[in-house]
Amino acid sequence: MTGSKIPRRVFLKSLGVLIIVGGCSPDVATVISKPTATPLPTPAPTPTPLPKADAVAQAYLTAWSNGDYNAMYHLLTPDSQARLSREQFENHYNLALTTATVNQVQTQLQSLLHNHDQAAATFVSTWQTSLFGSIEADNQMQLRFVDGRWGVEWQPTLVLPQLGDGVMLSFLSEQPVRGNIYDKNYHALATQGQMVTVGVIPLYMDDQKIVVDSVSRITGVSAEEILEKIATARPDWFVPIGDISFETSLEYDNFLNNLNGVDRRARSARAYNDGDTAAHIIGYMGSIPAEHRERYLAEGYQGDELVGLTGIEAWTEPQLAGRRGGRLVALASKPAKQVVAEMATVTTQAGSSVYLTFDTLFQANVERLLGKRRGAVVVMNPDNGAIYALVSYPRFEPAVFTTGFDADAWAKLYTNEDRPLVNRATQGVYPPGSVFKIVSLTAGLEVLGLAPETTYVCTGKWQGLGEEFEKTCWLETGHGKINLIDGLIQSCNTVFYEVGLALHRHDPQALPNWARAFGLGLPTGIFGLGESAGVIPDQAWMQANFNQPLFDGDAVNSAIGQGFVLTTPLQIAGMLAAIGNGGQLMRPRIVDRILSVDGTEQLLEPEVAGTLAISPENLTLIKDGLEAITSDARGTARKAFEGFAYTVAGKTGTAESGQEEAHAWFAGYAPADTPRVVIAVVLEHAGEGSKVAAPLFRQVAEAFFEWEAGQT
Repeated sequence: MTGSKIPRRVFLKSLGVLIIVGGCSPDVATVISKPTATPLPTPAPTPTPLPKADAVAQAYLTAWSNGDYNAMYHLLTPDSQARLSREQFENHYNLALTTATVNQVQTQLQSLLHNHDQAAATFVSTWQTSLFGSIEADNQMQLRFVDGRWGVEWQPTLVLPQLGDGVMLSFLSEQPVRGNIYDKNYHALATQGQMVTVGVIPLYMDDQKIVVDSVSRITGVSAEEILEKIATARPDWFVPIGDISFETSLEYDNFLNNLNGVDRRARSARAYNDGDTAAHIIGYMGSIPAEHRERYLAEGYQGDELVGLTGIEAWTEPQLAGRRGGRLVALASKPAKQVVAEMATVTTQAGSSVYLTFDTLFQANVERLLGKRRGAVVVMNPDNGAIYALVSYPRFEPAVFTTGFDADAWAKLYTNEDRPLVNRATQGVYPPGSVFKIVSLTAGLEVLGLAPETTYVCTGKWQGLGEEFEKTCWLETGHGKINLIDGLIQSCNTVFYEVGLALHRHDPQALPNWARAFGLGLPTGIFGLGESAGVIPDQAWMQANFNQPLFDGDAVNSAIGQGFVLTTPLQIAGMLAAIGNGGQLMRPRIVDRILSVDGTEQLLEPEVAGTLAISPENLTLIKDGLEAITSDARGTARKAFEGFAYTVAGKTGTAESGQEEAHAWFAGYAPADTPRVVIAVVLEHAGEGSKVAAPLFRQVAEAFFEWEAGQT
């Protein structure tokens, strides 16, 4: 068998046995090649985890609480920013918050769940509102990771979950009845009446020219304006043209009824029952000023109401207007307006009534006494500050504005050189002239310790500042040798030049400080009326306005109520009241009480605004001097009060006005020993106080005591 071949099948079979028996010995491995191993898959790199979305969600809510819409907008996803502009985004929030009268937003993030590049947050928003109290909503926020950052996916429901595309927040309001204004005897000065809107329906007009001309004549709206309104309206529309009073509507009732194409619609409106009587006190109404629109909207106004703009109508607007009521709803606009959700409801409450301190009959009588002379009269209770009359001329009729704020009518009044819209009693500022000598005398007595018998010499000319700055006394021949108190009684300028100069060189703030102690150069704080503060010049005022100190000459001018000194008649009345009542500066009051519909009453109690730090001895000297002005043979107002039934203490003033005629003043109180009334009179460019203002003071005082006697 040697040399014979082994069959291939036997060889392979035998080899298989050897491999099984020998295992994977190295020897065999050298004979048989190993098969190539299949490589294992390379492990995928571990993905970098996305940052959490919590910080973005919280930042968005915090920015909302802070009203930072710019920061909120920058946290939106790029897609959201592409869908709406920043202005549109902010408008969504502003409109909703304004509609709901929101004044504060509070937010709280509740939870946040991530799902790869998306996240969902839940949060609570709480709205503190002026009308509806607290409104709380559970809400959701969707976020998405785009371009390397988390962003908020904006949708209208982020404002409130009830909102959406075509669904917006709306306030279905109910307008309250406005409160009335009464005088002290329950006479209605301003009430809710009726106005009539006159309009046309073009489709039914037989003769357009006749209709347009007739409506133009009755409403005062020009024919051109009426034609413009008709041209832009549908033929079957009611086109409102203008408002007329209910009385005017009755007057033209038959005529308008027979005019085809004309229609009338009545509505509630403000009615003033006494023409221009007390016009500056009552004030007037008009459209909401643009600069105050946001504030009114935040209080629940719709924006198209008439509101008080001046006087009591303005100052007690919150009380007179009442509480606006209605429903806060989510309103779908298509296919028709429909309420889809209601968030809050508030009940309407009628406005409160305001009662004033004066009697209309007496007010009207004082207005008659002033007549058509430009100026003002203040009549006040010296003990409690209650106003008995507050008169200013020229006046206006509040009814001019009852149909809405007529810009043309207002402009005509505003540009009138007589300035009828200005309440001269509280807003008119005048140099007080010699009335101010009361302040100078008080400062001389209290600060310098001057004795009443301190003597001066008046030659009619004064050169205390040098020959080049010579000043004169009103009495050209001079008063001769005269003491301090006689200087007040005879209103000697020379005496007060000397006092003013001495005060200034002792302490430049002495005279200004005493002026302010008397309530000059400061608002009186009267509630219900706008007022001017006036001017009392001192070092700070001079530096601020002229960048220079208060010189001797300025102080001398101030001492006689000239130079830069400006006061209101109401301030002067308060000063005389403080002297008459023993030293208390009373806050003037024109509003007595406010009565709500539920019977709650708010009383405006008398209030002491300050107390004069003046000794009883000096106060007596001043009071005696003021009484002597009207009774002593040398008093500047003696003639005006001859035969008057009551004693009067007061002071004349003739103040240089920059024009030929001076402003005429007289201010005082009566009776002199136990004052029941204080009166301040100023007549513009009328001449000497003793000749024109003092006689008017007497007439007003006579009218007051006659009126007082008739009160129960």
